[in-house]
Amino acid sequence: MKLTGKVAKRDDDKFLVFGWASMAGVTDSQGDVISIDTLETAAYDFVLNSRAGGAMHEVAVVATLVESIVFTLEKLAALGLAEDALPHGWWVGFKVTDTEAWQKIKNGDYTMFSIGGRAVREDIGDE
Repeated sequence: MKLTGKVAKRDDDKFLVFGWASMAGVTDSQGDVISIDTLETAAYDFVLNSRAGGAMHEVAVVATLVESIVFTLEKLAALGLAEDALPHGWWVGFKVTDTEAWQKIKNGDYTMFSIGGRAVREDIGDE
């Protein structure tokens, strides 16, 4: 499964890039939908066990995770925000350590985040 989200903010001085890694309840380019619970579990696993960002799903590390939050209904309420104030999804920030990858971000060659993962597809019907 591959889910994408556009880069929302870039800090050229600090080599930081931020955006939505994935959105819950949204159909992706492969026709898949991820639940907020599954997304939150995957995000926590990534934070605990990896934090390494690659380029184009290659193994080489080009960035390190510096910011991560999964916005759920419960977290929005705890922050005093309306249910629809932000998308229900995973917001990330990465410190880019590879100059070639950073140049591709600046040039617009890399415009979004993409998470890779393994999942078992379940037919959810026409909900």
